[in-house]
Amino acid sequence: MSSNSLHTAHQRSFEKNRFVYPVLSRRSAGMSLGVNLNPDKVCNFDCIYCQVDRTSTSETRFVEMDRLLDELDSMLDLILSGHIYETPAFQSVPRHLRRLNDIAFSGDGEPTTFRNFDEIVLKCAQMKQQHTAGTDPVKLVLITNASMFHRKHIQLGLDVMDQHQGEIWAKLDAGTADYYDLIERTSISFQQVLDNILLAARKRPLVIQSLFMKVHGNAPGHDEIEAYCRQLNHITEQGGAISRVQIYTIARRPAESFVTPLADESVDGIVNQVIRETGLMTEGYYGYEI
Repeated sequence: MSSNSLHTAHQRSFEKNRFVYPVLSRRSAGMSLGVNLNPDKVCNFDCIYCQVDRTSTSETRFVEMDRLLDELDSMLDLILSGHIYETPAFQSVPRHLRRLNDIAFSGDGEPTTFRNFDEIVLKCAQMKQQHTAGTDPVKLVLITNASMFHRKHIQLGLDVMDQHQGEIWAKLDAGTADYYDLIERTSISFQQVLDNILLAARKRPLVIQSLFMKVHGNAPGHDEIEAYCRQLNHITEQGGAISRVQIYTIARRPAESFVTPLADESVDGIVNQVIRETGLMTEGYYGYEI
């Protein structure tokens, strides 16, 4: 398996794990340990680009915290010892990527809908400390749609992340409410997401992750990207901090056949427009060829 194909093989399990899975992450430039807090596949968004198959029932319906922590313990040992690179799935990982970058709360749904979010973040942070004392810092990453930041126990979890090399990757895939409704298919309003991003960004810098794509063959128009840039500028003008913006497109085939990736030059065009109109550090990530 080439390093390029490893980027697209985001398996939701490793051997017999139910909750913790290793990934070679193109955005982390190294290994990431995913922590799936939504094994039931329930999500409060129904994004048209999602790769999770929600038509089938998962064997695991609830987070078993003790098992999750046991799996994390074992996977930290496996990666930090280097033994993972002796397994068929990861033996071709280039040497410069053989590093553990982060433990990422993500998975098959929105991780902040997990009712014990603050507790599991704290326990994972403590385990990370036990394994990585004296080594290069390993981040805690939250990959989120930012829909739940207004809730107290989520804010407590974010505070724990702040104390443990935490990084929040907040999803913003639109500049207008109409385009947001087309992409995200949720009852949660666009304004709620914008308000939550500003709320969190006023306390710590956020990474904004934005996926743009073709829908029925149509890429987002120039006006939509302009509106998106205005939203980013509004966040910073109102006292929010954005450390960087990630512009990416479809990397693995989604469930909806009418969703396809942008061409590389289209991704570059959006990146350049965001840099020009916001001045923010912006990175682009390409999709698969069609």
